[in-house]
Amino acid sequence: MRRLLPGPEEPVDPAEVYDAGDRAPAEDGRPWLLANMVSSADGAATLTGRSGGLSSPADRDLFHRLRGVADLVLVGASTVRAEGYGPARGDDPPPIAVVSGSLALDWGSRFFTEAEARPIVVTSAAADPERVAEAERVADVVVAGDHRVEPRRALAAFGERGHRVVLCEGGPSLLAEIATADCLDELCLTVAPLLAGGESPRILSGPLPNAPVSLGLASVLEEDGVLFLRYLRAADEGPRPGHSSAAPSRPATRPLTSPEPARARSMAR
Repeated sequence: MRRLLPGPEEPVDPAEVYDAGDRAPAEDGRPWLLANMVSSADGAATLTGRSGGLSSPADRDLFHRLRGVADLVLVGASTVRAEGYGPARGDDPPPIAVVSGSLALDWGSRFFTEAEARPIVVTSAAADPERVAEAERVADVVVAGDHRVEPRRALAAFGERGHRVVLCEGGPSLLAEIATADCLDELCLTVAPLLAGGESPRILSGPLPNAPVSLGLASVLEEDGVLFLRYLRAADEGPRPGHSSAAPSRPATRPLTSPEPARARSMAR
């Protein structure tokens, strides 16, 4: 993998970029919210309904690396169903929290029955009590809103449980709600060198009331034509409520050069 921005073009260990030690909760205890998404060059977030067709070996390594820096993974119920999410496994895996207002989930699936870290189900007070009881048999249930799940209330609940860094893996509707609630601190976006066309949603699906939202470009890496973009909350947007300072400002940019063969180095898990 090569670093294209910032600094001189050079091979780079992804740990230098992604294993950042400056992700911290807000002063009011809300965790840092990091999103990891993938899209095609023309903006599609899925191929044939799933994101896996846009991925690459380096992107899959990044997927695992970012799970390693988070202590909670957040995902929407539709993504769990579409992507066939398996249980949280590995050495001290972070628990996975699933957002679902309807609680239309398969409680007998491997995701719930074989998880090493007990899953969390995030719903609202309007959820069907019988389905809530079903969920409580296989997961911890967090109520974060009266009529719908509210991202800020969910994050506050995660902070009360001791979580400091939350990794959102989608889907597009959930990420749009997080951005709308002004809770997105960092976006790691993989851009695949593909034109997908079709009717796929973008990485955010839904209007943002204060769009466009400015981001600060922190780094650009490249491997085999795939771009790895890391964005932080733009400095001119001001700090997130509860934070004492804004995210780092946008670094100086320079033209990106064409990939050179045999210089890329694979991400280590």
